[in-house]
Amino acid sequence: MYLPCWEVMSVTLSKLSLRNARRQAGDYLVYFATIIMVTALMYSLNGLIFSEEIQSLSKLLKSLPAMIVLASIAVICIMSWLVSYTTKFMLTQRSRELGTYILIGLENRQVAHLFFLENIMVGSFAFLFGILLGNIIFQFLRAVVLALFGIPYHFAFSFSFRAAGLTLLYFLFIYLFAQLRNRRRIRTMKIHDLIYFERQNENAVIEKSSRRKKISVISVASGVIGTVLIMAGGMLFGILGAVCIIFFLYGFFASFSSGIPAWFEKHGARKYQGQNLLVFRTLCAKMATMGVIMATIALLFTATLISEGSGMTFHMMLRNRTALLSCFDIIFSSVEPEAFTECIDYVNTNIPTESSREYDIYLGETSELTDYVESCTVYYRCYPKDAVMRASDYTALREMLGYPAVILEQGQYLIHCQPYLKKVLKEWSEPVTAGGYSLMPSGIYTENFAQSFWDVNGQGFLLVVPDEAVQSCSVSHSMYVAKTTEPVSEEQYDVLEEKMYQLYSSKGFDLLIFIKSKEEADMASMMAMLVFPLYYLALVLTMAAAAILTLRQLSEKERCRRQFLLLYKLGMEQREMVKALKTQLIVYYAMPAIPSVLIGVSFIINLGNEVEPGVLTGASHPLVLAGITLGLFFLIYAVYILLSYISMKRYVMAFD
Repeated sequence: MYLPCWEVMSVTLSKLSLRNARRQAGDYLVYFATIIMVTALMYSLNGLIFSEEIQSLSKLLKSLPAMIVLASIAVICIMSWLVSYTTKFMLTQRSRELGTYILIGLENRQVAHLFFLENIMVGSFAFLFGILLGNIIFQFLRAVVLALFGIPYHFAFSFSFRAAGLTLLYFLFIYLFAQLRNRRRIRTMKIHDLIYFERQNENAVIEKSSRRKKISVISVASGVIGTVLIMAGGMLFGILGAVCIIFFLYGFFASFSSGIPAWFEKHGARKYQGQNLLVFRTLCAKMATMGVIMATIALLFTATLISEGSGMTFHMMLRNRTALLSCFDIIFSSVEPEAFTECIDYVNTNIPTESSREYDIYLGETSELTDYVESCTVYYRCYPKDAVMRASDYTALREMLGYPAVILEQGQYLIHCQPYLKKVLKEWSEPVTAGGYSLMPSGIYTENFAQSFWDVNGQGFLLVVPDEAVQSCSVSHSMYVAKTTEPVSEEQYDVLEEKMYQLYSSKGFDLLIFIKSKEEADMASMMAMLVFPLYYLALVLTMAAAAILTLRQLSEKERCRRQFLLLYKLGMEQREMVKALKTQLIVYYAMPAIPSVLIGVSFIINLGNEVEPGVLTGASHPLVLAGITLGLFFLIYAVYILLSYISMKRYVMAFD
């Protein structure tokens, strides 16, 4: 029994597609692994959206799905570009093979169907592996979120069909769009165009030397202006700055790619020094065909550093802000002492407390210390005069917080401040006057003491004076603080908040309510909604851009091997060839990263400096955050560089 011709052809095409898919997965392993990782990230984030356990942790997490979907839309756009670019690149590399299929009798639509099936098979395997890996990443994200809310993590395997379905929807949009586009391209191409499709390169954008110089100067100036505008802050400046930076990147690489030969023409002696001829000849060939794509990758790297740096800054800002107030479990503050009487009664009746205290914050007779601090460092003045506290209140609060006891002698005062002000205040040795007493300084203390807002224990610092010295001082505001035996529940906070609104609407009293457990829950929610999507976006941007660079590099293995084989036959030592290969890869991968690092680091430092003083200090200083951001970025980037180097060295140096 014989099969009809169309059935034989169908079976043959299916087997050929499967064989090519296997080969494609091996040849483009970096691309295949990147698709798997991005799919896993999509599934794990979608798992958070549909997790009832996560949603029940806080009311604020109701907005988490919207934030993740917004980040996913950006990821879809990035990955659509990656898949579209890579499949077009595959088509370019295999155009002669596909054209040969047409020459031996296949129709264009059959070749298009063959190429379509190959990529769908690769994509399907990547999706399945990605879902499996995504379950592991989801457990990690679940553990992080639970830790943020102070809940112990217990492993519980779960598979979300809704998360998998949403991920599949994203994946189909990303993958089918690119495959259908290439399928349409193959069906309309002639044999000649298909066979010689691989010879189509990006032409030099700027040919004339004079125009090249002008564009180079203008683009660099545009980059400087754009960075300054972004650092200045504001939506309008941010948009204008982004436009300037985009022009800088494309102008720089367009002029650079056509400017290398011109530079060597004027510096002929440099051409033959060391390995310059080999390295820069190779770089020139790459940049001639990759000018626009290099600029696009540099733009992606810039967005990566901005996204990752913003996530790092927001992470530390949220954590440190909460920590600066979290020494007390409950804080009430108002300029009207009777404003929180009803709230205190509710606490005494419904919330078990270990200790509590009511006290006043006073205004001193002068503003000498405030003026001094303001003149020496960044400080936001909140009081017309220096903030003052009675020694008896200070002693009781230290005992409540478990801090070592402090003895204040007669005729002395001490300063309690945030750590970032200690160096400045150490230089202060002047006496202060309070209640007719002249007091001399006796010490500086920097334990956490709720000093990050004006209506708490001073803005950044306060003076602690003998009780009798405040008799003639005016009261700035009244405080109530407490330590509870167990965290205040969200329902209890809602009751206190309702009382606060009633007091304001009925009597016009402003009342600050700080509940440690509520603030920590809000901080955890904000980190999940803001920081997670930013890290997610940064990771995808890095992998997408690095994958394209690596694919382009690995596609030149055969040409590079022929080049080094010729050098080997001419007598070049293998040690020198390895050194030349390393130099080529360093220059190649550094090209799009250098301008991105300069712009990204400037943005991160400026963003950190915009946060109120005392929040980002020590290990959270903007310079440290910029360093950590670069470290994480280059850690991922180095993986792709290392894979490229190992693969190139193993193939190129195989002379036997």
